[in-house]
Amino acid sequence: MKKFFKEWWSLFAFALFVLIFRFFILSPVLVDGHSMDPTLADGQRMIMSKVSKIHRFNIIVSIESDKKIIKRVIGLPGDTVSFYKDKLTINGKKYSESYLDEYKKLWKKNKLKTTYSYSSAFQEVAKKAAAFTMNANEESEFTIKVPLKHYLLLGDNRLVSKDGRDPSVGVVPEDDIQGVTKFTFWPPSRIGFVKKVSD
Repeated sequence: MKKFFKEWWSLFAFALFVLIFRFFILSPVLVDGHSMDPTLADGQRMIMSKVSKIHRFNIIVSIESDKKIIKRVIGLPGDTVSFYKDKLTINGKKYSESYLDEYKKLWKKNKLKTTYSYSSAFQEVAKKAAAFTMNANEESEFTIKVPLKHYLLLGDNRLVSKDGRDPSVGVVPEDDIQGVTKFTFWPPSRIGFVKKVSD
């Protein structure tokens, strides 16, 4: 009996460690949809950390209507976030959103017609847009005040992402945030750590 427990105890301990690690420290997530294009692709699989501190411009996983979503942190608790013709200002300080450059250039070039070839609805939105980042009322100048213990999350694919700019979504309570994305493991062409963006 002692031999049995000695042999199986190490296996049990290892399994317990894996379960704790899986449910409380790191966890796999799936990118579902196009709201984070081109930074993240639909079907991309990632690892998120459940114990990392949240910083501005992190790509995080949150809960929305019992569904996991992946967006970028723009506003931290207490921030005043403003946009004016695609220029971001937070608490009076201007920020450059380099992760938007690729799609902004394509939008200015041909309204992303080729990029959005898979969706006529996306093409129509891009065609009519007055700016790459607008609010739900299609205004390119707007301000969002982030309450304490809440975060403003936006998708990188601003023209089609449904996010904190829409009153039906709004800012996200900190308790709804599941973790911070750290690493991509699928597809093989995207394997690597998530690129950090300076605050």
